[in-house]
Amino acid sequence: MSVRRATHGGSWYSDSPEELRKQLDNWLNAADLTHGPARAIIAPHAGYQYSGACSGFAYRQVSAVVVRRIFILGPSHHVRLGGCALSTATKYCTPLYDLRVDVKVNADLDATGHFEWMDMSVDEDEHSIEMHLPYVAKVMEDYKDSFTIVPVLVGSLTPDKESVYGSIFSQYLADPQNLFVISSDFCHWGHRFRYTYYDRSWGDIFQAITYLDKMGMDIIESLDPQAFTAYLKKYGNTICGRHPIGVLLQAVNSLQKSGSNGHRMCLKFLKYAQSSQCNNMNDSSVSYAAGALTIE
Repeated sequence: MSVRRATHGGSWYSDSPEELRKQLDNWLNAADLTHGPARAIIAPHAGYQYSGACSGFAYRQVSAVVVRRIFILGPSHHVRLGGCALSTATKYCTPLYDLRVDVKVNADLDATGHFEWMDMSVDEDEHSIEMHLPYVAKVMEDYKDSFTIVPVLVGSLTPDKESVYGSIFSQYLADPQNLFVISSDFCHWGHRFRYTYYDRSWGDIFQAITYLDKMGMDIIESLDPQAFTAYLKKYGNTICGRHPIGVLLQAVNSLQKSGSNGHRMCLKFLKYAQSSQCNNMNDSSVSYAAGALTIE
């Protein structure tokens, strides 16, 4: 049995089960169930002191009684990857309890010929998937023995590849027992991120960042993958999970094209936050957004 350790516990989030549970409870209780049951959520992956409260708005929309499998799509921060990679681990540790990896779904995905496998060192270095595990463990706590996870590391995909992966995942998205967690922060602004786009007509810097992010969020809500690609090309907004988001939009697109029993799909953003307020060109910030997709 191959176990992935909780390598960011104790630094990016609390490794004390009591403290972590209390914190997650507080954040979930502060959010309202307004757009659920979610079939997919978009939530950030920064340290919990920055983004934990924002994530609560996405996880609040999850109906644990329905969900039996959770796909977690996170961007690769440390290795160059032209496609998507699966985990060799059979268990992922969290301070609350261990999560079981769905080895059968991994085998099915591998059989498509479109996935590679990540080394355990790559898996344990990456935070974009791990930062969702405590939240997953918390919302699924009453059903901890009856669900599995499918962690997927998403590389720098071309629009065509996003479409390929979207069509592969669409069959899973169609199943109400599956939940997709899309891991993404929004604008990384400042010299340290090599991104300082600023349109003064949009107000102060922090207001301009908000405007830029909201424009992207509106396009994501429209569920139009081509429009999202065009937006990224035009503004270069540093949304680190743009490829996982692109894959989700393509999966939705693929479902719509298949005329999937006239399902109504609706994606809404429920919360937006920034790590700090940028007022001059030497400041920096990271933006966070929480959204949920419902399928009726």
